[in-house]
Amino acid sequence: MQVKNMTRGYVLADRLRVADTVWSRMRGLLGYPPLRPGEGLWICPSQGVHTLGMRYPIDVLFLNRYGRVIYLYEDLAPLRFTKIRFGAKSIIELPVNSISQSRTHIGDQIAIGESP
Repeated sequence: MQVKNMTRGYVLADRLRVADTVWSRMRGLLGYPPLRPGEGLWICPSQGVHTLGMRYPIDVLFLNRYGRVIYLYEDLAPLRFTKIRFGAKSIIELPVNSISQSRTHIGDQIAIGESP
């Protein structure tokens, strides 16, 4: 799967894994090596994440039901919790610096679909 910032015309990840079961959402990125450029994890549904047990930072996008970015965390360090964002319907975890490189901002439209 692929995730693209439609507002900026930027592909955030072309190798997007989906965490849509209770187990896969709980596990998240635990036990995985750091995300490489082009990789990401889509957690749905979700309104908050943590980095307990992780050894590397990540970038995090909170999306509403329309795919708009309603909140973001850049360089979320290990052993941290995000706040619960009640308007969020899903979360995308990306390699650190993905948000700054793509110039993603709150309000940007995100599209998730099959890779071309």
